[in-house]
Amino acid sequence: MPMATQRIVVLDTETTGMPVTDGHRVLEIGCVEVMGRRLTGRNFHIYLQPDRDSDEGAIGVHGITSEFLRDKPRFAEVADEFYDYIQGATLVIHNAAFDVGFLNNEFALIGQADRADLSQYCTIVDSLGLARARHPGQRNNLDALCKRYGIDLSERTLHGALLDAELLADVYLAMTGGQTSLSLAGSSEGEEGGTEQGSQIRRLPASRPTGRVVLANEAELAAHVAHLERIGKAAGAPALWAQSL
Repeated sequence: MPMATQRIVVLDTETTGMPVTDGHRVLEIGCVEVMGRRLTGRNFHIYLQPDRDSDEGAIGVHGITSEFLRDKPRFAEVADEFYDYIQGATLVIHNAAFDVGFLNNEFALIGQADRADLSQYCTIVDSLGLARARHPGQRNNLDALCKRYGIDLSERTLHGALLDAELLADVYLAMTGGQTSLSLAGSSEGEEGGTEQGSQIRRLPASRPTGRVVLANEAELAAHVAHLERIGKAAGAPALWAQSL
């Protein structure tokens, strides 16, 4: 599991179809950066001219047409920028083998054999494998995980690499027990690296008066014990916390 202090890049791609061995290409890359278990806003997003048409099935998924991509750069034009962005990061990818295979192929096609294996310069975490371990026997695609963790899917009418990377970042942080919007360093608004308004922890003043403590009386304690006994009888065994009473 990546440490919270490591640089994490959550990555997704869209392609002209599948498999990569049939000559299909990457046409969109979307990445979001996570540092200290918080989204930094330093993203990488690019549409690419793949020099081939997309399959109809792929267009039905992402809605990206050849006409839209006609004036977009080719991978060779952005390869250095992309490599610099991901180098040394922990890449979180859903069904990582798919995206990694396509990206390795893109580097290979432009003659950059030293970059054609992302695992040599990035740590790769497959969030699909992580989800299957957390939720065995359940659906673990991105839609299902977003619904399971209460993440808003209203903008996802079609797949898109950047949007899906943003959603996956929220899912990954939820699966691994983190927060995306709280400042745990107690930084104030306006400070460099601070959080947006309404997203930071507000600490109570030290002078705040202590609340009044009201203890249960004997009748209330007896009623509580009787309630635990009823629960234990229904369950066939006493509750763990009742065994010490």
